Amino acid sequence: MPAARVVRLIAPCTAILAIAALAAITACSPHPATGPYAPGVDYRQPDTNEIETAHRLMAAGQYELAMNAFTRAALDDGMSTEILTGLGTANLGLGRLGQAEQMLRRAVKEAPDWPEAWNNLGVLLMERGKTAEATEVFRRAYALDNGESDAIRDNLRLALAKSENSVSIDVHNQDYKLVRRGSSEYLIRTTP
Repeated sequence: MPAARVVRLIAPCTAILAIAALAAITACSPHPATGPYAPGVDYRQPDTNEIETAHRLMAAGQYELAMNAFTRAALDDGMSTEILTGLGTANLGLGRLGQAEQMLRRAVKEAPDWPEAWNNLGVLLMERGKTAEATEVFRRAYALDNGESDAIRDNLRLALAKSENSVSIDVHNQDYKLVRRGSSEYLIRTTP
């Protein structure tokens, strides 16, 4: 066999072996290269708080996923007022007003001194066009909060303005957006 031909056969074999060795070394790296796939699960980390996860999903507008997270939290912690309020607010975000009202009324019944639950019930009532009842609910939330929450105060102002100007303001022609404020507080804002 001529020497030139042996060199040509050895060169491709050497290149293939070099690529294989490089791939093997890269696979053993403690910090693998990031690819198109999500990283694996780190089992050394503590479990996440499902309620906090649900609130983050609510802030991102992912109401269906937030409902799932609130449901998982209910399995761990029981059906607390915060979970009921969160489920009601997620249902409100999905447009399920009947289910949302049931959850929020149950939440204010179980914790009548929690202003956030009253505020969220007021948001729901505004969406349903029950401005008079929403005004009373916002007044109760504002009184329980001692006027400390800007969101509750703004919601009360909006409800009062709508009830005073009910002839000139058409509630059904305005689009509202549910926005998370603080811990479990939501504010009605018109979408631009």
